[in-house]
Amino acid sequence: MRSYEKIVYIGVLVFSVLFLIIGNRIAGGIAYNTEFEPTYYTSVVTRIVERGENYDFGFTSSYIIFNARITGGERRGDIITAEQMTNDFFVVTEREVSVGDRVLIAYDDFNSVYFFANYVRINYIAILGALFLVIVILFGRTKGFNAIIALGFTCLAVFWIFIPAILSGRNIFVTAIIICVYSIVSTLLIVIGANKKSLCAILGCLGGVLLACLLMFLMDSVLGLTGVLDQETQSLLLLPLENPLNLRALIFAGVIIGAVGAIMDVAMSISSSLWELSLAGGVSDFNNIFKSGINIGKDILGTMLNTLILAYIGSSLSIILLITVHTNSVTELLNMEMIIVEFLRALIGSLGMLLAIPLTAAVCGRLYALPTEPEYEEDDDDDEYFKRLQARKDARLRQREF
Repeated sequence: MRSYEKIVYIGVLVFSVLFLIIGNRIAGGIAYNTEFEPTYYTSVVTRIVERGENYDFGFTSSYIIFNARITGGERRGDIITAEQMTNDFFVVTEREVSVGDRVLIAYDDFNSVYFFANYVRINYIAILGALFLVIVILFGRTKGFNAIIALGFTCLAVFWIFIPAILSGRNIFVTAIIICVYSIVSTLLIVIGANKKSLCAILGCLGGVLLACLLMFLMDSVLGLTGVLDQETQSLLLLPLENPLNLRALIFAGVIIGAVGAIMDVAMSISSSLWELSLAGGVSDFNNIFKSGINIGKDILGTMLNTLILAYIGSSLSIILLITVHTNSVTELLNMEMIIVEFLRALIGSLGMLLAIPLTAAVCGRLYALPTEPEYEEDDDDDEYFKRLQARKDARLRQREF
């Protein structure tokens, strides 16, 4: 890493930390009344005390009373007695606890009782996540490590700035765009470095995101969306906020943030591929670089579209199945707001990628292009010809150094 790249790298890290701290303070937050909220403890089941059944209104409810040892917090090591309830009214219920299970216990202060809340599952996810991080670092080395740092900054920007900003009544449209721009610039500068590759990818990605934003504003105005998609979004309207949430703005933010990753991937793939081609001497002028970028983009587009569309289908598969079963009319199904929003996610993200391809290729053609090969003419002086030839070699050398 050259000196100026180190300076930019450190500068981006420092800026990211300041961005998160200052952004969190500006975004603010909201305090909720937790007076009647239960207190949760991670615990390990040590003994099953009693099992039994009750019959109420034609349904059978089972209960298990057990002892558990608290494994975290100020009460670590304390033994408590809690109860797990199941009911055959529900089609699927939690499995019965057994000795050795790691469980989440809730304490109801109002009734002074402990009850089973859930199984502790995050430990296994943490192990899988740690394995993922190790593999990324082993495979990517320095760039893998930088990718993890960039991912961490992006996640913190979402949870420390974007979410508090929404809850405190900030403009969701503006905040979403700021988070997207920050994620694009910081990720590419941290992972790729301050060079022509990252500059081309940043410009191409910003162009794709800009198109996605404009399309979302346009479609929002013509589709007449309400933002009420399911029970979760309806529940958001009941939050005790001074400024009610703009559910239409949440749709905009979800679509744009969801598209950024795919657009960034396409822009970086084209920029990196064209960079390697230019260094290898395969392409050197604007036209050839641009044409190569378009051809590479065509190949990437096919698989990336599948990735994007299938990701959205997979994330909403349960809802689609439920709606399909309870709706006889295909026309009604296709016009439901929930389905329309899924179409928007897929189509606008794909259109953003489409624009990023030619835009990135054009920027690469402008920045990667080298002086044309000098031709030897009859009236040329040998010294003049070799000077021009050397100038072109020097330009290629500078291309490699940058």
